[in-house]
Amino acid sequence: MEEHQDEQGPTGAILRDLPSPYEAHPCGLLHLPRFLAKIRKFLVGELPKSYRRNFTKGFDGFLCLHLGIEPQEVIDMVRDGLSEKEIWIRLEEMLPNDLQAHKWNRKLVQMGMSSMAKEKLEEVKANMGAADRDDLVSFADVIEYDEGRIG
Repeated sequence: MEEHQDEQGPTGAILRDLPSPYEAHPCGLLHLPRFLAKIRKFLVGELPKSYRRNFTKGFDGFLCLHLGIEPQEVIDMVRDGLSEKEIWIRLEEMLPNDLQAHKWNRKLVQMGMSSMAKEKLEEVKANMGAADRDDLVSFADVIEYDEGRIG
């Protein structure tokens, strides 16, 4: 896979064109638009190494686990080159009837707030040169900061 040259930050290449993890898909699930966008970049060799490190893991993996699907199923679906409408139809077929979006969304926005995760969050912030930022209280916030949506 070709390494795509992007703006560099403390954690590697930074993509400024990915949706926010806080952006919801029309079905109500946060992060799903971001996962789909990352898949598209991955499939054309434009997902930098800094993003491939957690691709299908982290939020991607946790979302798929919540939905009871394998990340590869979603990758294969996007690989088929479907339109947004066709992807939505296929997702509806693949996803459970009760998405429990409220449970997933709460989990996503709180990742990094548990006593166990706070240490890792502080380590990530320190590696980014943002150890002094008290407003970055979750991993989604750290992504927002890294990609320039939080100043």
